[in-house]
Amino acid sequence: MSKPTEIELKTALVASATMKEHNKDPFFIAKSLLNHNYRLKYYEELLTVADRYMNHGQAEHERMKLLRCIEKIKETEIKIEKGKIDNFGLE
Repeated sequence: MSKPTEIELKTALVASATMKEHNKDPFFIAKSLLNHNYRLKYYEELLTVADRYMNHGQAEHERMKLLRCIEKIKETEIKIEKGKIDNFGLE
């Protein structure tokens, strides 16, 4: 399956937000898409930082960036699990 284009993703996110807004998400598709899209940016950042760390001599500065990135993901996952993030960046 190919990655959605920017337009396709924006269209899907708008539709998902509308579904959530009107409480019409019987199979949790909108909730899942919004949640995954929200979290994906953190993992993409982690990939970028990890790649930079591995390919630039594993410098201490890059290592610290990598550790901060991992901590940010862990904190976000905990907030999502506890229900402290529900709008996934939509408001």
